[in-house]
Amino acid sequence: MDKVRIGVIGCGVMGPRHVESAVNVQRAEPLAVADLIASKAAATAEKFGVPRVYRSGDELLDDPDVDAVVLAFPAATRTAMALKAFARGKHVLTEKPVASTAGDVRRMIAAKGDLVAGCCSLRFLYHEHAQVAAAFLADRPLGDLRLVRARQLVPGRGKPATLPPAWRLRRDLNGGGILYNWGCYDLDYLLGLTGWTLRPRTVFAQAWPIPQRFADQVAPESDAETYYTALVRCESGTILSLERGEYMPAAADAAWQIIGEHGSLRLMMTPGEGKQLIHDEATADGVVAHVLWTGDEGWHGPHTDAPLRDFVDAICDGRPPQTDLARSLVIQEITDAIIASAASGRCVEIGT
Repeated sequence: MDKVRIGVIGCGVMGPRHVESAVNVQRAEPLAVADLIASKAAATAEKFGVPRVYRSGDELLDDPDVDAVVLAFPAATRTAMALKAFARGKHVLTEKPVASTAGDVRRMIAAKGDLVAGCCSLRFLYHEHAQVAAAFLADRPLGDLRLVRARQLVPGRGKPATLPPAWRLRRDLNGGGILYNWGCYDLDYLLGLTGWTLRPRTVFAQAWPIPQRFADQVAPESDAETYYTALVRCESGTILSLERGEYMPAAADAAWQIIGEHGSLRLMMTPGEGKQLIHDEATADGVVAHVLWTGDEGWHGPHTDAPLRDFVDAICDGRPPQTDLARSLVIQEITDAIIASAASGRCVEIGT
């Protein structure tokens, strides 16, 4: 296949970005869009010159000329649409999180057959610093990994002029909150940088809702977590230490680090100016810092098209996408275990 004809279902925030990516990616052709709100679909089609507009995802899936679909709407109803897409012979790229539960991911894996299916949680792996970090770590210069950690806290900033969309902190619409919106990025990034060699086994976690003082900053009926922390013990003994929060009653803070027997790596997943990738090497004379990369990274750039480009290339080249459903399942199993541990106050085993 030389060109993949793309249909995008959902024209809210992310859908139009995927259509723009389909315009930019050489092996893609944006063929159709769909949204339950007709004006959104029409506006997206007009902006990017998409020839076909549908009122629903089901109508778009019935178009025999569409080769692959991007599902860009809240997680609660995406699995059902993905299963319909597979049944109609369409390849599927789903927005993150991949699903609401690991059970949903397993259902998609069972249904997809030889079709290509992937998730957009890989976005940050295509930033330049991440490419440098992955290449560096591939040679195992840190030795056996001991701790892989991510800490990112964003303070409450006052009530916004427009509240975030309701789905963002609704369990029934999105599966969860900050863990589902950002935790999948964090896990894909850390597991991807370490070559998907870590095998998570045991999780102990806690999660909290939005502080009452900041409750007016989110949509009514928001019931999902805005702050969580988790320790994930892997089969090798490596620990994943995860902490992420928004609407925090705390100052902004961030710390990303991969620590091994022979040294460590300091890095930062999210965009920023003057970023550095630093290798702290353990030597006989102490720890010596080596700057491996420095630069500025924005939220938009060539990496913006990476999820769709990787998906389309996978279809054309007959290979799995970078984050396929098997890898997405690992991420979702950790996510489910974090939620279960936080609810029970006990360690939760994965893969038993």
